[in-house]
Amino acid sequence: MTLEPVPDLLADSTRAYRRALGAFATGVCIMTVEGPDGAIGLTANSFASVSLDPRLIVWSIDLRSERHAAFAAAGRFGVHVLRAGDSARADRFARGDWRIAPDELLPAPGAAPRLPDVMTWLDCAVHQRLPMGDHLMLIGRVERFDAEGGDGLTYFGGRYGTARETAT
Repeated sequence: MTLEPVPDLLADSTRAYRRALGAFATGVCIMTVEGPDGAIGLTANSFASVSLDPRLIVWSIDLRSERHAAFAAAGRFGVHVLRAGDSARADRFARGDWRIAPDELLPAPGAAPRLPDVMTWLDCAVHQRLPMGDHLMLIGRVERFDAEGGDGLTYFGGRYGTARETAT
């Protein structure tokens, strides 16, 4: 879901393929890492669970992203699942305003940068890096997490939506 500029050389069939993939509704996350110049974030919807034991997750970043080098070099990263109504923050980190000031973070000693007011936070150590086509897949080993209830922000067909939490 990162909104890096689409190269002009993309053929119509590639654009159509991207639209086809947009037919899959996803949650929206902000990934964070401590870069050489401080904390940065990136909006992604390529997040998925891989394994419960060990606790592994995966997401991918475009090799052409300005933030690729920082995420590729980091030993750990944070995953922040966004709440419904948080599309402004998703847009911020999707469109290039990606630096995070220290006063925007929660204290998390030894962890990746942690954003406040999210449904779920995962602190991950990089388990494996896998180059795949024009993306780098990052598999993270979840070392700490915090999860709260609520409605989640979704992305479908190029638009934000809401996944409603149901009572149990």
